[in-house]
Amino acid sequence: METTTIGFTSKSAEKFFGLLRKAEVKTLLDVRLNNVSQLAGFAKKPDLKYFLSELVGAKFIELRDLAPEKEMLKRYQKKELSWDRYAAEYIELLAKRRVESNLDIALFDKGCLLCSEDTPHYCHRRLAVEYLNSRWDNRLKVTHLF
Repeated sequence: METTTIGFTSKSAEKFFGLLRKAEVKTLLDVRLNNVSQLAGFAKKPDLKYFLSELVGAKFIELRDLAPEKEMLKRYQKKELSWDRYAAEYIELLAKRRVESNLDIALFDKGCLLCSEDTPHYCHRRLAVEYLNSRWDNRLKVTHLF
């Protein structure tokens, strides 16, 4: 089952939607905590739904269960948490939420997890997909688009 991840930061709309089209994404899975910020530009939820439908032929689904908690993210952004500590707390949160049982794996077939970080290295979208894959017997073939 092919799954991708993408961040919108540092990408033009042309590059962002081009990457999604090339990967043949069918559903964009929004795992952001805040998806209506003006800073998101073309990736604001209301605009993104339209652009996805028109430019990629893809659907938009919010997966709030995969978003970090607000306070956890703030602590990381303020450097009160190291990346390793943030990652550990985020994984604990996913386990507590039982996301592997509450989400339908079919959503991830040609699905793409969206967050803001340009690359997946220090982003919770990578942690989320790795966590789910470990619980779903590595059935997801993951590619990070950037």
